[in-house]
Amino acid sequence: MNFQAVRAIYLFEMARTWRTVMQSVISPVISTSLYFVVFGAAIGSRITEIDGISYGAFIVPGLIMLSLLTQSLTNAAFGIYFPKFVGTIYEILSAPISAFEIVLGYVGAAATKSVMLGLIILATAALFVDLRIEHPIWMLAFLVLTAITFSLFGFIIGIWADGFEKLQLVPLLIVTPLAFLGGSFYSIKMLPVFWQEVSLFNPVVYLISGFRWAFYGTSDVSIGVSLAMTLVFLVLSLAVIAWIFRTGYRLKS
Repeated sequence: MNFQAVRAIYLFEMARTWRTVMQSVISPVISTSLYFVVFGAAIGSRITEIDGISYGAFIVPGLIMLSLLTQSLTNAAFGIYFPKFVGTIYEILSAPISAFEIVLGYVGAAATKSVMLGLIILATAALFVDLRIEHPIWMLAFLVLTAITFSLFGFIIGIWADGFEKLQLVPLLIVTPLAFLGGSFYSIKMLPVFWQEVSLFNPVVYLISGFRWAFYGTSDVSIGVSLAMTLVFLVLSLAVIAWIFRTGYRLKS
């Protein structure tokens, strides 16, 4: 293991966060705070409780997960796309560093930034609502696992994209709508039976449900299924990345 190379990539990516702290940290926190204000005031006054949980507290896991998904994907995608854009990717590929170490550096930095942001949003949420975390270890586990999984997915998007427009395509047109329709602001049990069944095809449902269970002990699907689906997505992402480095897809051309 070339720890020095991994450390160099990791620190370079982390340094980029501090250079763009307004965009990377402050902007997502402000956006999430506005969700608390708008949804808490407008909808919370009409929906007092869901599963015995105040509406303001109920949406906290969904809002954290919404930011975590988009930021993990975006950070990792931009992290690997920029070396492709400026041509420094060839220096990385020719250096004495393995594909695993490259992925570890970029994905590790993206996941770290996302976890930090998630914890900041969690602390911010505590200013608006009374929170309880029944399973703090599972909460951290889901936080880290989701950040890693979507950072891997973002790494794939960054390699696949051949323009800045495509970097925004998946987060804006796929991930964000799936997060909104995945129970971020409601329980899928509130939907008609048909739409409950349709929602189960949305992978984000399992992420949000498992994360909400870690807070309140209640979920739309079982914790085992949520964990299994997250791990399946993680393994699939790793398999795609392994294929990319084995074939050189959009890396060597």
